[in-house]
Amino acid sequence: MTAEDVLEILAALAGTDVWVGGGWGVDALVGRQTRPHGDLDLMHREEQEPRVLAVLGALGFAETLSWRPVRFVVTGPGGREVDLHPLRFAADGSAEQSSPTPGAPFRYPASCFVTGTILGSRVPCLSREQQLFFHQGYQPRDRDLHDLALLDAVHARKTGWQRG
Repeated sequence: MTAEDVLEILAALAGTDVWVGGGWGVDALVGRQTRPHGDLDLMHREEQEPRVLAVLGALGFAETLSWRPVRFVVTGPGGREVDLHPLRFAADGSAEQSSPTPGAPFRYPASCFVTGTILGSRVPCLSREQQLFFHQGYQPRDRDLHDLALLDAVHARKTGWQRG
């Protein structure tokens, strides 16, 4: 999944509420691509899912994996994958995503919906804090360690903080 692919998909989804997460979300916060990406993680409003699927379908994407209601994957031309995460929003702007553990949804505070930059274009993405939250509870892979170091660098750049 290239930066151009990400921008193409986001442009096609104009008019829907989506946010970039995962590796591309980290790179959006940093403002540059820092590693190759196998997919694009997108959070979307659950009620907008029919439109999201119609737009991606028009680009040649079809569902290839379903872990609904938690997440599902669509695969398109050239093997490009988009990992979709449906969110249910509350009146205060916060959201929840179903989790594999019944009664324990993933929570998204309203403040986690921010913007970043990919190839000089502003894109909606998840905040550093939300990205850190999703990097907990499992043994990190090399790419996760890379992303965590970048998230620390984003924080240090903004606050002067450094890990002890």
